[in-house]
Amino acid sequence: MIDSLIKDFIIKYFIVSFNNLQLIEPLMKALSKEGYTTPTPIQQQAIPAVLQKRDLLGCAQTGTGKTAAFTIPVLQLMYQQRVEKQQQNHVTQTLILTPTRELALQIGDSIKAYGHFLPFRYQVVFGGVPQHRQVSGIKKGVDIIVATPGRLLDLMQQGIISLDQIEYFILDEADRMLDMGFVQDVRRVIAKLPAKRQTLFFSATMPFEIKQLADILLVNPVKAEVTPVSSTVDTINQSVYFVEKQNKRSLLVELLKNEEIKTVLVFTQMKHAADKLAKQLNNAGITAEAIHGNKAQNARQRALENFKKRKTRVLVATDIAARGIDIDDLTHVVNYELPNIPETYVHRIGRTGRAGASGTAISFCDWSEKIFLTDIQKLIKKTIPVIEGHEFDIAAMHSVQSATTTATATAAPSVPSFNSFSRGGRRGRVFTQR
Repeated sequence: MIDSLIKDFIIKYFIVSFNNLQLIEPLMKALSKEGYTTPTPIQQQAIPAVLQKRDLLGCAQTGTGKTAAFTIPVLQLMYQQRVEKQQQNHVTQTLILTPTRELALQIGDSIKAYGHFLPFRYQVVFGGVPQHRQVSGIKKGVDIIVATPGRLLDLMQQGIISLDQIEYFILDEADRMLDMGFVQDVRRVIAKLPAKRQTLFFSATMPFEIKQLADILLVNPVKAEVTPVSSTVDTINQSVYFVEKQNKRSLLVELLKNEEIKTVLVFTQMKHAADKLAKQLNNAGITAEAIHGNKAQNARQRALENFKKRKTRVLVATDIAARGIDIDDLTHVVNYELPNIPETYVHRIGRTGRAGASGTAISFCDWSEKIFLTDIQKLIKKTIPVIEGHEFDIAAMHSVQSATTTATATAAPSVPSFNSFSRGGRRGRVFTQR
C-alpha cells in the first residue's frame, strides 16, 4: 500500500512531461509534431520500465494512452539496437497482436506518427480483405508487424511471415481476445515466438484465463495499472432514460434535435439492429452510418472516416466493430441497447471523455434491460442518474430503480467470470452475432 502511494506521488509530482522520460531526439521531435507534451499515467509508468528492457503487465482500459505506452519505448529500443549493430536492412523484430482490424489500423497510425523520423517500416495485417497488398508490403521488408490472429496464422502457414527474429512481442487487449474466442490462436502464435524476447501484455480486465496467459508469457514483469475497469472517467456525464423498446428510436431522434450534440457513437448489440437503426435515422433526416463485422473493410473504414470528418453525425456500431475506435472530440455515446456484460459499459462510454476532455454517455433502458443496469451500477459502484419526465418515460420503472439503489450502493461488484458467458444465458447473447 505504501509503495503504491509513493509511486503515485512520484508520477504525479515529478514526471510532468515527455522530457523526463529520456526519449531520443527523433521521438521527441515526433511527439512535438503531434502536440504531445505530458504523458498519461500509463505512459509514465510503462515507458521507463520498457526502456529498462523489462517485461510489462499493463492493466489499463481503452482511452488511457496505452498504445503510445508500448509503441514509443519499443521504437526507441529498436532504434538504439539498430545504431549499435549498424543495421541497414529491415528485419521483423516486433510483433503487435491485437483483436480487431480497427485497432490494428489505429496502432499502425500511431507507429507512423511516433516513428515519423525513424527509419522503420511496418505492415498492418488483418483478415476480411485480399491479402495481396499486405503480402507485398511484407516481402519488401518490415521491422514491425501489427496483426490480428487469424490472418497472421494464415500468412505464417503460407511461409510469408516468420517470427524467428521477433525480439519484442506486444499482446494488446488480451481480455477482448478472450471474449472473441481468439485465445487458442494467440497460444499458437506464442508457440512460434523465440524464447528470448521482451513481452508487453495489456488487458483492461484480468479474468482467470487471462491471468494464466500472462503468467506463461511474462518473466518478472513490472506492473503498470491505471483506471481499473470498474471505474468510469469522472469527466463523463452519465444518465439513463427509461423507455419502452419500441420507443427507443423516437427518443433518440428527439434527443438529436439538440444541435449541440455534434457527434454521436450509438451502440447496439446486434449487427442487423445497427443497420436498421442507421437506415431509420437517415429516413428521419439524420446522417448516419453503421459499422459491424459483416461490413466489408473498405466500407467500415469509409464510415469511420466520414464520422471523423463529421460528414456523418451518427455512427451506429456493435461492440466488436467499435473496439479500437479513437475519435478526437467525440461528444456523446448512446447505449441504445444496454450491454449484458457490465464491463462492456465502461469500454463503451470510454469512447468519449478521452485525454481529460468532457463527454456525455446516455443509456436507454427498457424493462428487459433493468437487470443489466443493476449489474452495471454494481460494477461501477455508482447510481446512474435517471432522466425523468421525458415524452417516452416509463414511470413504473422509477420505483424499480429506487428499490435497487440501496443494494447497488452496498453490494459487492458483480463481475462475471468467462465461464458464465455460455450461450443461452442472459450474458451469452452478446456472442451470438456481431
